[in-house]
Amino acid sequence: MATILIVDDEQDMRNLINVMLRQSGFQTLQASGGNDAFKTLSEYQVDLIILDVMMPQMDGFEVCTEIRKKSDVPIIFLTAKDANEDKVKGLTIGADDYVVKPFTSNELVARIQAVLRRASGEMIEVANKLILKGPIKLDEVSRKVYVSGNVIPLTLKEFELLHLFMENENVVYTREQLLEIIWSLNYGGGTRTVDTHIKTLRLKLGPEAGQFIHTVWGLGYRFEVSK
Repeated sequence: MATILIVDDEQDMRNLINVMLRQSGFQTLQASGGNDAFKTLSEYQVDLIILDVMMPQMDGFEVCTEIRKKSDVPIIFLTAKDANEDKVKGLTIGADDYVVKPFTSNELVARIQAVLRRASGEMIEVANKLILKGPIKLDEVSRKVYVSGNVIPLTLKEFELLHLFMENENVVYTREQLLEIIWSLNYGGGTRTVDTHIKTLRLKLGPEAGQFIHTVWGLGYRFEVSK
């Protein structure tokens, strides 16, 4: 069963989430803040992080940013804030989902299971194991991406974006469609998180392969290997 790291400065909240998750069969670890979380991640194999946003000294956004420099472990933000801009910020810096307090045990567990399924690739039903486009090789089983033989470290969302593009070459996706497909979001707010992820994905792929993700002005993005 998956191991979940609970990061929250409030002991009562950590204990509550701990009970909810253990009753559902998850193994749990706890951290009272960012530094404690970093130490735990260096010592244990963690499958997902529940990360509170409002914490003293180092808030959840800062903790997430630091984690993303070294790991693509799935992260679900937990907060009392329901502001759209906070959701966009969290998703932009690499979070996989967002749960607003108060929440039920069923809701939290369902969201965890959904993110873990996406992370393990169980939601991607494919006949082949590899997709080859130009110098890019995408391994759907190991969830690794190679450019000219070199491994390119991608976050979960970056991998899912590239996978969608490579499976559907020349298809134009609007930013709103990408939000709904990749992030399971459908709201009228800004789509900055899509642009940010595309920019980062292009940079990671490098000049040779990043150019295959084309901006379709006024619409969105499409993937096409240059002839």
